[in-house]
Amino acid sequence: MDKVISTIDEAIHDIKDGATLLVGGFGLCGIPENLIIGLRKSGVKNLTVVSNNCGVDDWGLGLLLQTKQIKKMVASYVGENKTFEQQVLNGDLEIELVPQGTLAERLRAGGAGIPAFYTATGVGTDIAKGKEHKVFNGRTYIMEEGISGDFALIKAWKADPFGNLIYRKTARNFNPLAAKAAKVAIAEVEELVGAGELDPDQIHTPGIYIQKVLVGKNYQKRIERLTLARA
Repeated sequence: MDKVISTIDEAIHDIKDGATLLVGGFGLCGIPENLIIGLRKSGVKNLTVVSNNCGVDDWGLGLLLQTKQIKKMVASYVGENKTFEQQVLNGDLEIELVPQGTLAERLRAGGAGIPAFYTATGVGTDIAKGKEHKVFNGRTYIMEEGISGDFALIKAWKADPFGNLIYRKTARNFNPLAAKAAKVAIAEVEELVGAGELDPDQIHTPGIYIQKVLVGKNYQKRIERLTLARA
């Protein structure tokens, strides 16, 4: 089945108010830039977004914060985004902070159909409040639930018409996990190749997990925080 679509509007057409979105990316690396811009223009609101972080003030998911389209953010990191911080302090944005490894495992569990698991991460902290505790081999663990979503917005390097994906180096990050944990996964890619051109042994996300493929454009490749060595 050819899953390639031609426009951003077609890609995000089914995303409605109140949807839960799983968004790939780490900082500004491997984020679905075009799909996020499309969501901003669409005006869809009251979104619950699960992602490692929320971009920066003027790029990535930060664009959706500017327009207050996000109701709740589930993330492991708040830094680099003053808008995010201010909306949380003002009570305009709900937030669920999750340790980064736990967030990755919750997404993996959601994609694998695992409802919950136990981890020692967060025991004895605010993260553990209200969660089931259990002792295994003399060590205390807390129960964390798997995460799934209505849609995944992910970014890949290469795709074929069937939705088989290859990511480029660290831009892979949370993208494969998000793709598997959503009912509908929309992949934004830099390059589209013909059927059979991808080496099967190199495919990171099989096309069975992907419903739509969009070729992106005008990538900015921003640096989140520029650091220069002293002369």
